[in-house]
Amino acid sequence: MTRALDFSGQVVLVTGGGKGVGRGISQRFLEQGADVVICGREAPEQLPSHNGREAWFVPCDVRDFEQLQALMAAIDERHGRLDVLINNAGGAPYADAAEASPRFSEAIVRLNLLAPLNLCQLANQRMQKQAGGGAIVNICSVSAVRPSPGTAAYGAAKAGLLNLGRSLAVEWAPKVRVNAVIGGLIRTEQSHLHYGNEDGIQRVADTIPLGRLAEPGDIGDACLYLASSMASYVSGAEIAVHGGGERPAFLEAAQG
Repeated sequence: MTRALDFSGQVVLVTGGGKGVGRGISQRFLEQGADVVICGREAPEQLPSHNGREAWFVPCDVRDFEQLQALMAAIDERHGRLDVLINNAGGAPYADAAEASPRFSEAIVRLNLLAPLNLCQLANQRMQKQAGGGAIVNICSVSAVRPSPGTAAYGAAKAGLLNLGRSLAVEWAPKVRVNAVIGGLIRTEQSHLHYGNEDGIQRVADTIPLGRLAEPGDIGDACLYLASSMASYVSGAEIAVHGGGERPAFLEAAQG
C-alpha cells in the first residue's frame, strides 16, 4: 500500500490549494512525494510544505480561460507533464434563490462547473499524450445530492459537475480516469462563518453519525486513493466523505 501511494516524480495540480480543503489535499500529496502545483487569485501567506519541500504557487483566477491556459503553459515549462488534477476551487455565499441576480447565479455556475470543465479539457490534452495517462478528481459537495437551500445555484452546479465527471470518464478512457469526492461538512478556517462559535460547530458535529466534521486531510486521503494505482479500475465513480451523512429528520421528530 505504501508503494501504491508513492507519488514521487508525479506532478499534481490542486486548484485553490493554498487554504481550506485545498490546502489539506495539497499537504497529503506533498507528504507522498508529489510535486504539487497550487493556484489561486492570491498567494497564501504560507505555502503548503513537507520536509523542506513546498508547493509551487501560480496566480490564476480559474474563471478566466486565458489564465487557465497560462497556468498550464507554466506547468509545461517547469515540469513537462501533469499526472493528477484536483479540481477543488469553488464555493458560494448564502443567497436567497428568489432574489439572486442573474449575474450572481452565472458567476456561481462559472466558478463551480464551467471552470472545472475548462481545466479538465486542458489537463486531458496533456494526459492523453502521456504513457501513463492521468487522473482527475473533482471535489463536489453533499449540496449536489440533496436540497441546497441558500446555495441553490451552487448545489445545481456541483450536481452538474458530478454528471460531467461520469461523462468524461467514458469519453476519455482508457488513458484518463475521472472521479469525484462528495465532501460533507468540513472544518476549515472559515467554519465559524457558517456555524458560529465552537459550541455551534460542536452542535453541528453532533448531527453527523461519526460525531465530527471532516478535516481537510480526510478529503485529501480520498483524493490520494482515487489518484493512485489502487484505484486503477475506478473511473466515473463518486466517493462520499461525509461521516455517514445526515440523520433523517423524521427520526428526531418521531422521538419528539
